[in-house]
Amino acid sequence: MANARLVAVNALFKINKEKAYSNLTLDKLFSSADLSPKDKALATALVYGVLDRKITIDYIISKLSKTPLKKLSPLTVEAIRIGIYQLMFMERIPESAAVNESVNIIKRSKESRNSGFVNAILRNFIRNPIELPKGDDIHSLSVRFSCPEWIIKGFLDDYGTKDTVKLLEASLLSPPVILRVNTLKTTTEQLLELLKDEGITAKHTDIKDALEIEGGIDIKNSKLYRDGYFFVQDTASQTVVKILSPKPNEKVLDICSAPGGKTFTTALLMENKGEITACDLYEQRLCLVKRSAERLGLDIIKTKVNDATKVNKEFKDFDAVLCDVPCSGLGALRRKPEIKYKEITDFSEIEAIGRTILQNAVCYLKKGGRILYSTCTLRKAENENVVAEFLEKNKNFKLSCSHTFMPHLDNTDGFFCALLENID
Repeated sequence: MANARLVAVNALFKINKEKAYSNLTLDKLFSSADLSPKDKALATALVYGVLDRKITIDYIISKLSKTPLKKLSPLTVEAIRIGIYQLMFMERIPESAAVNESVNIIKRSKESRNSGFVNAILRNFIRNPIELPKGDDIHSLSVRFSCPEWIIKGFLDDYGTKDTVKLLEASLLSPPVILRVNTLKTTTEQLLELLKDEGITAKHTDIKDALEIEGGIDIKNSKLYRDGYFFVQDTASQTVVKILSPKPNEKVLDICSAPGGKTFTTALLMENKGEITACDLYEQRLCLVKRSAERLGLDIIKTKVNDATKVNKEFKDFDAVLCDVPCSGLGALRRKPEIKYKEITDFSEIEAIGRTILQNAVCYLKKGGRILYSTCTLRKAENENVVAEFLEKNKNFKLSCSHTFMPHLDNTDGFFCALLENID
């Protein structure tokens, strides 16, 4: 049987060196490795744990190693990282297992000459734990909360020290798994019982028809999932669609649909009556939307390849347009920790795309229609500033609602939405 820690090391190598996506990398490795569910859970915990805490872990390695991190062999680095992570953050893992497994991985690799070095670093850490900086300056916050300084500076500029610290704390928490009930096939109470029959414990949330799963379960293995009784969607994402308030028999345009969560919630709120045009730039991403819509039994969704940054003269007379625009993604750090390590040096292009898509949406509305602008970032330059500029240019629109979902306050992903209504 394959080794969970070896899979984790190989996954981290691909993610950090080849810039691969964490979820796709793990799925591919799991498909070729004979891992038990327990070992898959361990490998997943190690990968996402190391990604979450990489800056902290690398700070510790730099204090323990005379050789600079950049000069260490790549597999050796990943083996040390998973060892440090287990020793620091996984209380149920014996110290001996954390050390010996990392050493054995390197012994059996092309970097076997480094096994003694791995052993020395990890055992030195056990004997002499490294103290992390305690201040609230940018460097100390970066090391303590394992977040790049450029992100922290942006949070400080937008929200101040107190909320920034809370945001950083929340970014290291495990995100809840939230289900959206497919009310075409079942009710919330019925789904609770059906999940229980499958050995899955769920509980109500503050959002109607949304359930939170308890325990680290791969929910996509559920027959209920395959049969379309629910889909996975964070409560912030569900709530913004409710703010748009799509109604049965309306004509709705989702201009940046994939992977489709908001599209599906829109269809459910419309009771699968009316018309939804779901767009994306790439056909392969729309295929995901199509397949999920079929699984859920939502037949009012029609997909179309479209570049949202260009006006499409075929689109007209929509009651509502959903603009969930491309963004920096800094509200989703707890779900996608690798976002932290893809430094963005110039935000101007991202901000311009949001402005362009929002302005193009005006062309598609009927009189009295409404636009929902949303992002999964917390940067005000991509959120409030874009909306303010839009309102300045479009006096025939009013801002009916604006809300920033803060992870530490709302227990959701970081999210922003603004409902803009035509008042002609």
